[in-house]
Amino acid sequence: MTPLSLGIFASANTTVGTSFESIATVTVGSGGAANVEFTSIPSTYTHLQVRAIARNSYTGGTGSLDNIFVQCNGDTANNYSAHSLDGYGTTAGAQSYNAETFGFFITQSGGTGTQPFGAFVLDILDYKDTNKYKTIRGLAGVDGNGYGRIVLGSGSWRNTNAITSLKFYSGSYNLVQYSHFALYGIKGA
Repeated sequence: MTPLSLGIFASANTTVGTSFESIATVTVGSGGAANVEFTSIPSTYTHLQVRAIARNSYTGGTGSLDNIFVQCNGDTANNYSAHSLDGYGTTAGAQSYNAETFGFFITQSGGTGTQPFGAFVLDILDYKDTNKYKTIRGLAGVDGNGYGRIVLGSGSWRNTNAITSLKFYSGSYNLVQYSHFALYGIKGA
């Protein structure tokens, strides 16, 4: 078989579209919200994915950037780590955090209320495996027409419990109206 015919056979696979299933979505309403939480996550998948667009109520001015954090199972202890590679225009950076109360930080926009929303995709690997710590990886970014940031990061929750809930919050700031979070289950390997 030629590579072309292999591609044709692969594209004819009708099960590709069934490997992701929507579990829940949350859109923040009028007045904002301190956090968004997915609870009672079923244990019927191999991995989880969260996709979101969000902004918080920080009003540091045009071009202000802030973070959204994630916690697992309501655990606020210092047993998370987070790491990132960041790009700010022409500047690059890297951060590493250990013994934190969050497992991943996600760039999004604050600002004057007219700033763009940030976007992110997070993968939570082997979330129900009780034989290892949980790993989170993701890609996040925001573009503000002259400022912005992109983050490639990872995090871990040093706990072997299956993840049954995920909480997203932005420190002491509310998530603003229209911030949208979607949780998916991933089947298979």
